[in-house]
Amino acid sequence: MSWIDGPMLGFDTETTGTDTANDRIVTAALVFSTGPGREGETVATWLINPGVEIPEQASSVHGISTEHARAYGMEPAPALEEIGVRIVECLEQGAPIVAFNGGFDLSIIEAELSRNGLPTIEDRLGRAIAPVVDPLVLDRGLDRYRKGKRNLSTLMEVYGIEEPEGNMHTADVDVSMTLDVLRAMAKKHTVIAESDLAELHKKQIELHRAWAENFIDYLKRQGKTPDVNPVWPL
Repeated sequence: MSWIDGPMLGFDTETTGTDTANDRIVTAALVFSTGPGREGETVATWLINPGVEIPEQASSVHGISTEHARAYGMEPAPALEEIGVRIVECLEQGAPIVAFNGGFDLSIIEAELSRNGLPTIEDRLGRAIAPVVDPLVLDRGLDRYRKGKRNLSTLMEVYGIEEPEGNMHTADVDVSMTLDVLRAMAKKHTVIAESDLAELHKKQIELHRAWAENFIDYLKRQGKTPDVNPVWPL
């Protein structure tokens, strides 16, 4: 049996912004999938009071206002501890972390844990965070010349995934959609399911670096200053 039909832990965050070193997590979701379909999913979500103002631009995306987070959100440290423990448990059991644009989510959770005086996921594991499976990295690398956007909504259309009943840009809905997209991708690009997880993790490092280097060259030709990290996932 391929790993694609086994346990996976989907992960997503909604945040105050896109600066992984300084922005804060507002909501997070972990979806543990025990098998090939949606029936075996267990969902855990967190609403966190980030301790700072949530910019209007961010609120317009995920729908959480500063006032709502302050009134109903957990304090960061206990919420982050719960998230970190669950991620480490799954990785130690050999289940992959599945995250769309996972470098962002993993970078911000590590920064948040450190900011709150908690051991990072790498600290807890005693090694690099792996295996990680990122449908964005895989799509960029395996369907390199397809034109158009590469966001989650677009990939849902490309791989034939129906729009969910809940709102996109809520962390739990986005995670379930990411898992659906990954399963559909694995049917189209058989190398995904045929690779073992260690091999696939290494392949994504290479795919991301190749994409980043090409994108950096493109930005330079446009006279722009690149702000692209060629290292994945952290």
